[in-house]
Amino acid sequence: MTPVALTIAGSDSSGGAGIQADLKSFAALGVYGASAITALTAQNTTGVSGIHPVPASFVAAQIDAVFSDLEVGAVKIGMVAQAETIAAIADGLRRWAPRHVVLDPVMVATSGDRLLAAEAVDALKTLLFPLASLITPNLPEAAALLNEPVASSEADVERQGKRLLAMGCRAVLVKGGHGHGADSIDYLIDAERSIALAAPRIATANTHGTGCSLSSAIAAGLAKGESMETSVRNAKAWITEAIAAADRFAVGHGHGPVHHFHKYY
Repeated sequence: MTPVALTIAGSDSSGGAGIQADLKSFAALGVYGASAITALTAQNTTGVSGIHPVPASFVAAQIDAVFSDLEVGAVKIGMVAQAETIAAIADGLRRWAPRHVVLDPVMVATSGDRLLAAEAVDALKTLLFPLASLITPNLPEAAALLNEPVASSEADVERQGKRLLAMGCRAVLVKGGHGHGADSIDYLIDAERSIALAAPRIATANTHGTGCSLSSAIAAGLAKGESMETSVRNAKAWITEAIAAADRFAVGHGHGPVHHFHKYY
């Protein structure tokens, strides 16, 4: 059977992040992608100039339409925008009970623009974290979710990861792209262990959509039947190659996109 993954996220009009990046990631990794759009954004590689939320009831309708017909192997959740949307997504996930849910707690865009209303953060933690197989915050997002300073050591990362784990998700991937040093180190943390995953830090300005693409790649692996650790390792290797190939593109005047189809052209 064809593996299917559903992305529940916002649309990026410039095509580098959000729904567009998710669908590209699924396709690049051999998974059929479906979508439920939570918000329209007017954005490009330099920033976000507008956000138009989709009514929560219509987000729910999209989720129900997909699940009632497609055999969804995994769900990726990205930009959720507001508390009402979060509640609708949580209801839909409880209704359809997908086996795997990868939640990327998108709070701020690469450009620095805020994508999640402040009052929606509590809803994200209380309604969606307990339904997630994996959450994928970067270092600043992990700190913001915990109202703590950004972790500056491996011990800090592991402690913050454990605190996030206690909010109900089954595993946490704290992404180290905002860190320093020759390697970008992500930490996969669950109730039993913490695994450090290192890859060379790549000097490029073209990092738009990196977090969206990584979480989607993990969901793609899970949809294909891979274990969580295997999915994360494979996704990390794939996004590293996509970032390394990003400078083949000349797209926009700001943070350009990664090269999702680097293996093909």
